[in-house]
Amino acid sequence: MTHPSVHPETPHVAVASACVLGEGPVWDHRSNTLFWVDIKNPGVWRYHPETKEHFRVDAPERVGFIALTPDEDVVIAGFKSGLARFNLRTGDVQPLASPDSDKPNNRINDGHVGPDGAIYFGTMDDEEKEGSGAFWRWDGKELTQFHSGIIVTNGPAFSPDGQRLYATDTIDGTVYVLDAQGGKIGAPQPFVRFEEGWAHPDGMAVDAAGHVWVCHWGASRVTRFAPDGSVERIVPVPTAQVTKCAFGGPDLTTLYITTAAIGRDPHIDVMAGHLFKVETGIRGLQAHIFEG
Repeated sequence: MTHPSVHPETPHVAVASACVLGEGPVWDHRSNTLFWVDIKNPGVWRYHPETKEHFRVDAPERVGFIALTPDEDVVIAGFKSGLARFNLRTGDVQPLASPDSDKPNNRINDGHVGPDGAIYFGTMDDEEKEGSGAFWRWDGKELTQFHSGIIVTNGPAFSPDGQRLYATDTIDGTVYVLDAQGGKIGAPQPFVRFEEGWAHPDGMAVDAAGHVWVCHWGASRVTRFAPDGSVERIVPVPTAQVTKCAFGGPDLTTLYITTAAIGRDPHIDVMAGHLFKVETGIRGLQAHIFEG
């Protein structure tokens, strides 16, 4: 049996943000800025590593993720009530699409812009009890559901060639892979089933080599899985609830990692909720911009 390597560098705190539920990091290569959200203390954070400047913009409701648009001050926000254009400078909100208008207990969770320019995202039961969540695709005009019956959704994320879509059922402990060839989403097939002691799979990122970096909620780590589902390396993170990661920096080799403080004793888990970063030497994928 081969043992996966442990990454030689330990992630360190980039911003002591103390998010209740930090999530959704995305790197804007145009301004060399990292965005991320706090879902349950609703807000959008911006961080410029070169200057160390960071600030937070309050959001009008719970926000699961943001996507970049051609205007660097305007994002597509996955609010509890639906997708909306959110102007970070003025606070203006323009509603766009509401996938679960008939399910008031649901909210949007994780999401990102796919290589085809559409937004792929998940919805979930905000109380994490009912299997009312689903995965969706929105291209600016049409809203399409492609996988349902999930309590807590995370991801989705694409392979570099856009042919594979990864999506996580967090409570079930499974990362699924779906065929995305020809612009159609196929049926979910298990990619990785989390083992005992791994806790729960949360958000993820895919690198340029097609490996999938999955965050462990409750297990203080990020794992890099090869395209065949085998464990390639482990990145220990010095806090328990690791939520999502994204590649950034000038070469897209810095891994930024969001975490959550919710339910943690601040005297024991002192770094819970902070933004972390670590150099990987592995290139990630550039975030797509939603132009719909």
